[in-house]
Amino acid sequence: MKKVILSFAFAALIAGGAVAQEKPKATAPQEQATNGPAMAFQESEHNFGDITQGDVVEHTFEFKNTGTQPLVLERVDVTCGCTTPAWTKEPIMPGKTGFVTAKFNSAGKLGQQKKAIIVHSNAAEGAKYVYIVTNIKEKTNASAAKATPAKN
Repeated sequence: MKKVILSFAFAALIAGGAVAQEKPKATAPQEQATNGPAMAFQESEHNFGDITQGDVVEHTFEFKNTGTQPLVLERVDVTCGCTTPAWTKEPIMPGKTGFVTAKFNSAGKLGQQKKAIIVHSNAAEGAKYVYIVTNIKEKTNASAAKATPAKN
């Protein structure tokens, strides 16, 4: 009897080890995204080019819900207080478009700037990043640039 019980215990250990070696069956990330809400931006970066210090510029990033369920933007974060976001507040139905607008104030900034806008939603892929890029030139004083007329 003891040999039978030990034989069954040994067989159970071997069977358990064999089952543990099987790889779990997972669904591809792309398939998961299309079965729920999914966000696809038309562009991930916008370059304003050269602007003058103190200029305020704005760009709207458009995206499409390429998923099968309504997409809801939970919040939009920015990396600097110089950038103000605005976004679609109502749910975006499958196949429809929404927007994220970034307004950038260049006051107090100089040189190359790249600011991230982080879009948090109920999409399976998590947060999406879009960027605004610009080169800020120093503001010249218009009165100093003009020649002062000489007195006779």
